[in-house]
Amino acid sequence: MNILEKIFGTHSERELKLIYPIVDKIESLKPEMEALSDDQLRDKTREFKERLSNGETLDDILPEAFATVREAAKRSLNMEHYRVQLIGGIVLHQGRIAEMRTGEGKTLVSTAPAYLNALAGKGVHIVTVNDYLAKRDAEWMGRVHEFLGLTVGVVLNSMNSDERKKAYGCDITYVTNNELGFDYLRDNMAIYKEQMVLRDLDFAIIDEVDSVLIDEARTPLIISGQSGKSTKLYEVCDVLARQLEKGKESAEFSKMAAIMGEEIEEEGDFIVNEKDKIVNLTADGVKKVEEFFHIENLADPENLEIQHNVILALRANYLMFRDKDYVVKDDEVLIVDEFTGRIMPGRRYSDGLHQAIEAKEHVNVKRESKTLATITFQNFFNKFNKKSGMTGTALTEEKEFRNTYGMDAIAIPTNKPVIRIDHEDAVYKTKKEKFKAVVDEIEATHAKGQPVLVGTITIETSEMLSQMLKKKGIPHKVLNAKYHELEAEIVADAGIHGAVTIATNMAGRGTDIKLDDESKAAGGLKIIGTERHESRRIDNQLRGRSGRQGDPGESRFYISLEDDLMRLFGSERLVGMFNALGVPEGEQIEHKMLSNAIEKAQMKIENNNYGIREQLLKYDEVNNEQREVIYAERRRVLDGDNMRDLVLKMITDIVENSVDMSISDEQSAENWDFGELNNLLLPVIPLGPVSLTDEIKGMKKSELTHMLKEKAIKLYEAKEAEFPDSEQIREIERVILLKVIDNKWMSHIDDMDQLRQGIGLQAYGQRDPLVEYKMSGYEMFEGMTAAICEETVRILFHIRVEQKVEREPAAKVTGTNKDDSAVQAPKRRDVRKVYPNDPCPCGSGKKYKQCCGRKPV
Repeated sequence: MNILEKIFGTHSERELKLIYPIVDKIESLKPEMEALSDDQLRDKTREFKERLSNGETLDDILPEAFATVREAAKRSLNMEHYRVQLIGGIVLHQGRIAEMRTGEGKTLVSTAPAYLNALAGKGVHIVTVNDYLAKRDAEWMGRVHEFLGLTVGVVLNSMNSDERKKAYGCDITYVTNNELGFDYLRDNMAIYKEQMVLRDLDFAIIDEVDSVLIDEARTPLIISGQSGKSTKLYEVCDVLARQLEKGKESAEFSKMAAIMGEEIEEEGDFIVNEKDKIVNLTADGVKKVEEFFHIENLADPENLEIQHNVILALRANYLMFRDKDYVVKDDEVLIVDEFTGRIMPGRRYSDGLHQAIEAKEHVNVKRESKTLATITFQNFFNKFNKKSGMTGTALTEEKEFRNTYGMDAIAIPTNKPVIRIDHEDAVYKTKKEKFKAVVDEIEATHAKGQPVLVGTITIETSEMLSQMLKKKGIPHKVLNAKYHELEAEIVADAGIHGAVTIATNMAGRGTDIKLDDESKAAGGLKIIGTERHESRRIDNQLRGRSGRQGDPGESRFYISLEDDLMRLFGSERLVGMFNALGVPEGEQIEHKMLSNAIEKAQMKIENNNYGIREQLLKYDEVNNEQREVIYAERRRVLDGDNMRDLVLKMITDIVENSVDMSISDEQSAENWDFGELNNLLLPVIPLGPVSLTDEIKGMKKSELTHMLKEKAIKLYEAKEAEFPDSEQIREIERVILLKVIDNKWMSHIDDMDQLRQGIGLQAYGQRDPLVEYKMSGYEMFEGMTAAICEETVRILFHIRVEQKVEREPAAKVTGTNKDDSAVQAPKRRDVRKVYPNDPCPCGSGKKYKQCCGRKPV
C-alpha cells in the first residue's frame, strides 16, 4: 500500500464509504418489511413499477426494493442477505465489479440488483460459466423473484429456438456466456424476425466475471460452416511430423531473427520455442518435407498450404498436450479451458489446428470450417447498456477491467474475518522431489483427519498424483474435465473430515465446501497447490476455497525449478542460488526472495497476456465497426422496412458508377467508351447495348446518366409487374438482400482474417501494422458494400416468376445466382478466392472486377 492509500484509504475503501449510508437505510426498513403479509410484499413489485412510470429512478427506489428482496429471500429460501451481500448488490447495480471472497454467498448477492433492474421491464441477464450453474441458480434464486411476481427463465445448450425466445422474454434470464454470445450471432444471421430469440441487451450481471471477461476473452466466439476442403492433408502431415526429428538452436530463435534472416546454427528438422509457442522448420526439415511431398521448393506460393499444414502438425504434436489443452472423448477432441479446467462445448481451435490435433489423436478429422459469424467477448459484452460482475479475484486485473470494459473493481469486506493461514511456498529442485513432498504432506494431513484439497494445473498431474496416492492406500476423489459431471457432488464433500480431493483448476466451481465439526477441530480445509499458475488470480481462487465465513484453514504451494513457470520465466539466479546453497535432495527451501521471484514471473506473464488481448481488441475494433454497420442494415431489413426505395437507389448508384468509371466529364459523346460502359453495366442491369445513337450524340455526360437511370428504373418496374402480388416482390427483395449481405459478409470475414495474418510484415517496412490494417480493411469494406449492391440488383433483374400451387409464396427465384430457392443457405466457395483487383482468370488481361467479376455466373 502506498503513502496516499494509507492517508486516504484505497479506492475500494473510499467508494464503500459512499455506499454504507444506503445499506443503513435498507437495514432500517427490516421491521417494516417483516410486518407485511406475503401478498403485501408481493404487491411491492406493482408499486415500484408504478413509481418508475411516474418519473422515479431505480436509485430512488433502491433501498426499498433491496429491503423487499431481503425479506422475500428469508421467506422463500430461509436465507437473509448479510450486510456485505447488500453492499455487493449495490456495487452490481452501479455497473461495477464486486470482488467478494469465496464462500461469501455471491449467488444470493445478485438477487437484489437483478430484481431492481428487472422492474424497468427491459430484461436482466444473469450470466454464469456453465449450464449446471445456470439451471441450479435459476431454480434456486429464481424462487425469490417468482415469490415477488417476476418471471424467471434459463437458457441451456440443449434448447431449441422457441424455448430460448421464451426464456429471454422473462424478466430475469440465467444463461451461460457462450449460449448468450452464440444466440446474438445466430440472431444476426436470421432470415425472418420471428427466428430471433434475444431482446435488447440492457443489463448483465456476470458471475465469475474475471473468467468470462479476461480468461475466455482470448478466444472469440465463432459460428462455422463446413468448407469443401479435404481432410486428407492433415493426416498425411501428421505421419510426416512424427518422422521429423526435434532439434535445438544454438542461439535464441525469435520471429524477428527469422524474418531478418539472422544466421542461427540449427540441428534436427524443426525447433520448438515454448515461450512464444512457435515451431519452425530447419533447413534439413524443409528438405525432408520437399522430398516427402515430391516438390522442388516448399516456399513456392502453390506449396503454402503444405507448409502451413506441416507446421500445424508439429504444433499439434509438440505444443498441444492431451489432458492439458484438450481431452479426447467419444471420438472427439474437446478443448479444456486452461483457467477453469472445464470442457468448452462447441469451441474449436481455428485455422486448422483442431483438425491437426484430430489427426494426431487418430479420431475422425472434421472438415475445416468456414467462419459464418464471429465476435469477441469484449465487444459483445460492451453492447450492454450496463454490465456488472462478481468474482473472488478481480483486483489483480483491475487495469484491464477499466480500460477494456469501463468497470472498476470494489473489494467487499468479508462477513467474518479470514483466519486461514497462507504459508510461504515450498520450493524444490526437481519435480520428482516436489511430488514426493506433496504426497507425504497429504498422507500426514489425512492421518489426523484434516480434509485436503489438492489443486493441479493439468489433468495429467491429477491422474499421476492419484496413482501415487493409490499406492499409499489413501482414499481420494479426482475432479477434472473428464469427470466434470460429478463436480458439484465432489466439491460439496471436500470438507468432510479425512477427505482428500484432487482438482484441476478450482476456478468458478460455484459450490461451497462446507466443513463438519471434526474438520474444523483438525484445522479446517488444507489447500495444497502443486504448481503456481501463470496468473496470481487463479492461485488466489484456489486458496480462497479454504477459510470461508471465518472457518479455520491453511494453504501452501509446492514448486520445483523444473515447473514451466520457473523454467520459462524464472531467473537464472534462482538456479544459481540453489546450487550455491548445496541443497540436499528432497529438502525444501522457504524464502521470501523465492516467493517474490515467483510473483514477478507471474506478473510478467499477466502483463504479456494483457498486451496480447489489448492488441487483439484493437484489431477486432475494426471488424466490430464493420459488424455494427452490417448488423444494423440486416436489422432494418428484418424489421420489415420497405426495401423498394433502397433497391431503386442501388440501381441508380450502379448506373452512375458505371458511367463515371467509363466516361470522363471532358469528353464529347463521340469519344465515349461505350464498350467499357456496356461491360460494366449490362451484366448487372440488362438494358441492352448502349451506343452512339442520334439521341445520344448531342448529350452531356450528366444527361446520359439521367437517361440510363430512367431506363433502368422503368425496366425494374416492368420486372415488378411480372409478379401478380406486389407483396411478393417486396418479400423477395428482402430475402435476396439478406442472402447477399450474408454471403458477402462471410467472404469478407475470411478476407479480413487473411489480411490480419499477413499485416504483421508491414512493421518491417517501418509502417504501423494496425494503421495499415484499418486502411486496407476500410477499402475492403467499401468494396464489399459495392459488391452487395451489385449482386442484389443483378439477381433481382434476373429473377423470373414460376407459378407454383403447392406452397407459398408462389414465386421461385431463379436466374443468375444458381440457387434453388431464395432462402437457401449461402453458397460455399470451394476454389481459391479471386480478389477484385486480381487479373481475371479468363485471360482477358483485365482486372477481375471489371471482367468476369461483373458478369452472371
